[in-house]
Amino acid sequence: MLKHIHIENFALIDSLDLDLNNGLTMITGETGAGKSILLGALGLVQGKRADLSAVRDTTRKCVVEAQIDMTYLSLDELLESYDLDVDPVCFLRREILPSGKSRAFINDTPVTLTTMSAIGNQLIDIHSQHQTLQLASDDFQIDVLQSFVNKRTEKQEESASYLLNSFRAKWSLYKSLKTQLNQWVEEERTLSKEADYNNFLLEELDQAQLDNIDVVGLEKENEQLSNVEEIQLVLQEFQSVMDQDENGLLDQIRLLKNRFSQIANYDVHFEKAGDRLNTTLLELEDLSEEVSRKADSVEANPERLELINQRLNLVEQLLKKHHQEDVEGLIVLRDELADKVFTTQNISKKIKQVRVQLDEVHKSLEQLGDKIHQQRVQQSNLLEEEVLITIKNLGMPDASFKVHIEKQSSFNSYGMDEVEFRFTANKGTALLPLNKAASGGELSRLMLSIKALLSNYKNLPTIIFDEIDTGVSGAIAEKMAIIMQQMSSSLQVITITHLPQIASAGNDHLVVRKAVKEEQTISNIYRLNQEERVEEIAQMLSGGKISDAARENARVLLQ
Repeated sequence: MLKHIHIENFALIDSLDLDLNNGLTMITGETGAGKSILLGALGLVQGKRADLSAVRDTTRKCVVEAQIDMTYLSLDELLESYDLDVDPVCFLRREILPSGKSRAFINDTPVTLTTMSAIGNQLIDIHSQHQTLQLASDDFQIDVLQSFVNKRTEKQEESASYLLNSFRAKWSLYKSLKTQLNQWVEEERTLSKEADYNNFLLEELDQAQLDNIDVVGLEKENEQLSNVEEIQLVLQEFQSVMDQDENGLLDQIRLLKNRFSQIANYDVHFEKAGDRLNTTLLELEDLSEEVSRKADSVEANPERLELINQRLNLVEQLLKKHHQEDVEGLIVLRDELADKVFTTQNISKKIKQVRVQLDEVHKSLEQLGDKIHQQRVQQSNLLEEEVLITIKNLGMPDASFKVHIEKQSSFNSYGMDEVEFRFTANKGTALLPLNKAASGGELSRLMLSIKALLSNYKNLPTIIFDEIDTGVSGAIAEKMAIIMQQMSSSLQVITITHLPQIASAGNDHLVVRKAVKEEQTISNIYRLNQEERVEEIAQMLSGGKISDAARENARVLLQ
């Protein structure tokens, strides 16, 4: 319920703090006194656009704040979905700065107007004779029907709320799978354009056997094979010097070593020289054998040289082609291409799998949608009967009301149905959709009938009726007042009225009055006690000077 309203510097209101009670509250006052200002202020905390012209003093900030008791509204999930704190009392606040900039807050958290509208309209429902768009809304009509069916089937094993919650869970999964499928199909389309080229590049890199390529080793081997004749010549010269008959270097060192052994006993230096010659001889003999073995292995191999050149040329071409600096870069690129090729091949399998899942979920949705449809069809006649009872009591005895339900092939958050309320206030005329069927006054009474019905089946927010009684007679007004009283037993109802029959039905009565203060017109709202209510209703009855008879009639109405 709406507990408190604070308005500062808005239109004719300088500063206002108003506590509101539960049940049925009546607001009266002379035309132009400022009753609509209260609705305009509340519209700001419902997310409506701010107008700087509505600010009383443009040098000061305009503030509107509403405090709402959340105890019975079950809107925790809605607040959490917008990442807002959930508290027993919800604070909605709008500020209009002198610059014209507007700010919105919910529970002291800055929010967008879209968020404030989504939350504010769930907490406060303002309806006037000229605000019948909600009644003609497809979502509103199907929500009315669904709320009715929920209550009627709540004790069944497969209640309407259970079926709809199951449907919405499946539909959420279906949309998620559909989104995933579309992403994969688009990804497959993109990859398929590159698939052939990627396959070609991967095959080319695979054939290069990059993991087995030692570029440095190949370059050394290539240099050796390219200069084999020079190498062989040098090796031959070495062997010739070493092993020349009787004159080879090895023979000469052996001779010197033997000669030094003959004089070794004469001087220790000769002995050491002989040892060093022996060491040198051993090293040269070992070197000679090693070079001899190498000479045997060094030979021309044009086939191997050609193969090496091909390998090195291939690496060079691949490096230039793929703008890489080394073989390691080519290996990384090859692995990336392999991943893309694998993804391209694997994504087709994923698409097939998700399509199978979609088919299964689609069948489940159709089955649930059919059950939901059948429940609604079965209960719709009862809804029609209950609405008609109230409508006829409100001065439309010849009215007809039908709930048209047509099952669609597509899904939405309410199932597969398209629901349309059809109405006529006159006998012999065709039933038409609400936006074509009735005048503003007739639609207002229909809205009152439907909201009265809804109040029995779901937790509604605070409802504010703004002169919904315009154009009705005294007898009809009394019946409207009775309906509002019945509604107020389960929710907070605030009614702005000019009719004494309705004004007297409230358990709380506020009056809006204008006054001139310091040459400025201001509006104030006052709570009336019992005697003040008698005077106010007597004034509404007489329309001029209050007579004793008017006061007596007012007391009768208030009993």
